[in-house]
Amino acid sequence: MMTATMMLVSRVRRLGCVLAFCFLALFLWGLPGARALDNGLAMTPTMGWLHWERFMCNVNCQEEPDSCISEKLFLQIAEIMASDGWKDVGYEYLCIDDCWMAPERDSEGRLQADPKRFPGGIRRLANYVHSKGLKLGIYADVGNKTCAGFPGSFGYYDIDAKTFADWGVDLLKFDGCYCDSINHLADGYKHMSLALNRTGRSIVYSCEWPLYMWPIFKPNYTEIREYCNHWRNFADVYDSWQSIRSILDWTTSNQERIVPVAGPGGWNDPDMLVIGNFGLSRDQQITQMALWAIMAAPLLMSNDLRHISLEAKALLQDKDVIAINQDPLGKQGYRLRKEDNFEVWERPLSNLAWAVAMVNLQEIGGPRSYTISVTSLGQGLACNPDCLITQLLPVKRKLGFYEWTSSLKTQINPTGTVLLRLERAS
Repeated sequence: MMTATMMLVSRVRRLGCVLAFCFLALFLWGLPGARALDNGLAMTPTMGWLHWERFMCNVNCQEEPDSCISEKLFLQIAEIMASDGWKDVGYEYLCIDDCWMAPERDSEGRLQADPKRFPGGIRRLANYVHSKGLKLGIYADVGNKTCAGFPGSFGYYDIDAKTFADWGVDLLKFDGCYCDSINHLADGYKHMSLALNRTGRSIVYSCEWPLYMWPIFKPNYTEIREYCNHWRNFADVYDSWQSIRSILDWTTSNQERIVPVAGPGGWNDPDMLVIGNFGLSRDQQITQMALWAIMAAPLLMSNDLRHISLEAKALLQDKDVIAINQDPLGKQGYRLRKEDNFEVWERPLSNLAWAVAMVNLQEIGGPRSYTISVTSLGQGLACNPDCLITQLLPVKRKLGFYEWTSSLKTQINPTGTVLLRLERAS
């Protein structure tokens, strides 16, 4: 049985696979068959719940029956997602991460759920999840083992894809631990994508391909988009402000490369929402929600919906913020400027509207005022000749009518964010 410390070490060690990436000239550029990701899925960012950050690899169901990775946990979360408003606002994927498997494949080479923790198997769990109007996600790994040491899919891509389809799985999170070469990594991600499509079942494909490429060379995002519905670029999110900051810093440092490739059917994934847990203040939770919406990120919560505050629930279920994340134009936002420990982010929306987030990164003192000319927003178009501005976060209120020559002044709490929606007035 793995301890939490062992699991953290395993997640860090998984990047060790890149040490074997020394044969770049042998990179495989394709596999026979139709190009993947003509699957019509993830036309807006995926929304749902994923167990990893909150529950990790707790398999000790004897001593911790309410927080171990088991059929019981997912049945309870499915019930709450269906009955407590989560499904109604768009959170539809209930996703299993690592540690669901038995230690060995069955006699026919198929993956199997741990029989003690999932006595009904994944098929029965999928049936229950579907009966609630939800969809089921599952986890596997491109390498020889998962990050936690369970059976990997290397050499079994086709049989695993068929197994997941037979079980009724709707999303696959495909990790990249225990790979042994660049060929293995790239070819494996492509092979599984094509194998999923060949099953005939609609299965969202969530990759970690670029995460494992970055330490050696810059990923080819045009190619990755051809195979994946969304893709992780950076390290696992933790329940801390430092973790959120590091993800945002990485994103802004690489935005010229990653923003243009995002759009309907394929999204950059900055990892899970940790709102409703322990490490973020109220303002920091607002910042994560606002900027994940601006970034057109998959909204995959990792928290305990059985024990979540009304305040965190209201933030996660904020329909106005979700509407920005799910905007059908499908353009990822970006950081417009950084000055004096303030950041301004913006995102183009449908119907010529814009979303703007102003972040106070200062971690000392009280709320600070920030003033910006509206002519600088939305590439000079958002308020040309005028616009109506509504503040969505931290509380919703109409700010009113602004002309192109107007200035906008806001007050922002430390590590907090003010999220605005700008709409044409005429």
